[in-house]
Amino acid sequence: MFELIQAGGWLMVPILGCSILALAIVIERFITLRDSRVVPKGLLAQVWELVRGGEMTPERMRAIKQESPLGSIIVAGLNSSGHGREVMKESIQEAATLVVHELERFLNSLGTVAAITPLLGLLGTVIGMIKVFTEIMIQGTGNANVLAGGISEALITTAAGLSVAIPALVLHRYFQRKVDTLVLTMEQEAIKLVEMVHGERDVDFR
Repeated sequence: MFELIQAGGWLMVPILGCSILALAIVIERFITLRDSRVVPKGLLAQVWELVRGGEMTPERMRAIKQESPLGSIIVAGLNSSGHGREVMKESIQEAATLVVHELERFLNSLGTVAAITPLLGLLGTVIGMIKVFTEIMIQGTGNANVLAGGISEALITTAAGLSVAIPALVLHRYFQRKVDTLVLTMEQEAIKLVEMVHGERDVDFR
């Protein structure tokens, strides 16, 4: 492995750095975007039981808010529930904006890695080919070892860049879709909360 990195030239260093960054982001996002962490199952039903039973204390509200992103949205809605439906919806939207921002954290960086690593590989290809043609001008085509070295450097950087970019792009799209799904779920739960508080209709918790 070290020999490949060395043979690829100095551009292998930023490509390797991009691969480490992408791996760190992917691991962190897999942990952070778990359904059980973002939208705990049954949370709204539990909160509503506490509210109906008069057991919703400030301490419990703080705990719910810190437990999950959905919890912070629910608490924002409950805090403004006494000021009317529209104010409650605005409070939920404000809280949701912050939540979505946190859910999308690092995704731009992952997308940048997916975009830049093929370009780094292409740059390595160009530099490698420049070396090849420079050696051809100096020594002619008789020294196959020198020519092979430049071509090898070009191919290694290209392969390395694509090897990082392809999984980074796939996972970037996956996490974007995951965030969209989580946001949709939280929107549905927020609508249920507004309907319950204002007694417009019975809500199915299933």
